[in-house]
Amino acid sequence: MTRTMARSSLGRLRAALLQDLTSLTSSSRPRAPCWLCAHRIPPIFKPTTQSPRRKYATTSSPARKESLRPQTHYEIFPQTLPTGPPPAGPFAIDARQLRKEFLQLQAQAHPDRHQGIDKARAEGASALINEAYKTLQNPLLRAQYLLSLRGIDVAEDETAKVEDTELLMEVLEMRERIEAVEEEEGLLEMKEVNAGRIEESVEVLEEAFKKDDMERAKEEAVRLRYWVNIRESLDAWERGKPVVLVH
Repeated sequence: MTRTMARSSLGRLRAALLQDLTSLTSSSRPRAPCWLCAHRIPPIFKPTTQSPRRKYATTSSPARKESLRPQTHYEIFPQTLPTGPPPAGPFAIDARQLRKEFLQLQAQAHPDRHQGIDKARAEGASALINEAYKTLQNPLLRAQYLLSLRGIDVAEDETAKVEDTELLMEVLEMRERIEAVEEEEGLLEMKEVNAGRIEESVEVLEEAFKKDDMERAKEEAVRLRYWVNIRESLDAWERGKPVVLVH
């Protein structure tokens, strides 16, 4: 119950920050699409000249405000992810396009371009954009996030384990092989094999989310977490250093 309430509060805070950022825009010359509602917005944000009380008193209707509030990270990137999260949209994301839109949004929301209360709002919006980008550009974090939207927590749930004995034995064997390597060149084959496992796992997640099969997606997200942990262990290898795999 406490976790649910915390998430609800965080969601309301995010919505408020994004609504505040929207109020920072003011210009008669529209240009780029708004990252909140896909409407036209000015090329840069300009500091508000009104008091907070007056500005909020002259905003659009409550229904209009609600329509501007993104419900998911996907709505923050309307150019890259116009169809939203799966199953309506694909699990796979164009990483280059996502980064391009991310940089555009950060340029608009950069706190150094604002002063006073506008600067504080921009800082909040910038942090939210960063969080959304970090989550969506990483397949594992993206899968965990999508599952969390359905009330399934595999990111923090330490009991979320794979019951596949063969997989667990494979992971333990990989750990022993990494520890036994004497030279970094000995890691190359293992890195290649593990990269293939990650790619296959992402493909399974794509299919599971497309079919709205949350049970399969949950199982594969946990499996992908093993492969990602192995990749991190391979990247952090040092001769004689024990390998610790966090499941």
